Amino acid sequence: MATFKALRIDKAEKGTTAQIAQFDEADLMDGDVTVRVEWSTLNYKDGLALTGKAPVVRRFPMIAGIDFAGTVEQSSHPDWKAGDKVVCNGWGMGETHLGAYAEKARVKGDWLVRLPDGMTAREAMAIGTAGYTAMLSVMALETHGLTPKSGPVVVTGAAGGVGSVATAVLGKLGYHVIASTGRAAEADYLKHLGAAEIIERAELSGAAKPLGKERWAGGVDSVGSNTLANLLSMTKYGGAIAACGLAAGMDLPSSVAPFILRGVCLLGIDSVMCPIEKRRAAWSRLARDLDKSKLTEITSEISLDQVAGAGAKILAGQVRGRIVVKIP
Repeated sequence: MATFKALRIDKAEKGTTAQIAQFDEADLMDGDVTVRVEWSTLNYKDGLALTGKAPVVRRFPMIAGIDFAGTVEQSSHPDWKAGDKVVCNGWGMGETHLGAYAEKARVKGDWLVRLPDGMTAREAMAIGTAGYTAMLSVMALETHGLTPKSGPVVVTGAAGGVGSVATAVLGKLGYHVIASTGRAAEADYLKHLGAAEIIERAELSGAAKPLGKERWAGGVDSVGSNTLANLLSMTKYGGAIAACGLAAGMDLPSSVAPFILRGVCLLGIDSVMCPIEKRRAAWSRLARDLDKSKLTEITSEISLDQVAGAGAKILAGQVRGRIVVKIP
């Protein structure tokens, strides 16, 4: 096809615009693999890009979308051939490189991960960057030495994409999961995923003390700001918090007290430029450690035409779990 359908973001007089348009294949960016995109997903960063609420998009016009799963159509890369099933997350897609909300994508072969055996492209996007980030966080906690015997673990933003997958994975691995959410109505949902306890978001959103009561051995935080500061202040001696999000802000109003008095570690999680070997390990773990039945239950589906409207909802905290996007 000379042209294909894509969700295009353009610079406007005030902010940006996002609309479905025909995109010329000749205008795809440099890369040695061309993929027929079959599924994508909606992440918090996608919401920021689609609404223009943050300067995520660095070039215009841009095809939005930071994740895709699909089939290789053409390749000059030695690792890939036509017909291969692949997954791609991050690497600047939807920011500096034309992204995933389109029928075609051209990327570097070094960015791609083979779709795990037994996993469909739709399931891979039900996981998406949110779930892949959650697994990177779990792996970081394990590398730190955390095990279920270490004590409870806390997950913030638990009803969101990262939080839902983190709760499900940690629960399946045998951890006592404390799920933090601002949506009381989601308590049954979170317990079904694997949470042992539910706490109100408000418990963690106020100003943090330098040190609080020790409550958990570790945690996964996608919220940032006061929430992350409170998590650190309440982490047990020698514990760790994996920080992977900024839904409440980029600031960290904390002190050095948790670090120098309790030996707590703050583990930074980057999914965008994460080395390929760690990506492969994360996807392998997701295929093994994420209950597919629970993945199905936390996933809803929309069309490419509905993505722009869904972007505002994810920023407003109105999305439960994961959204997959079916590409025409």
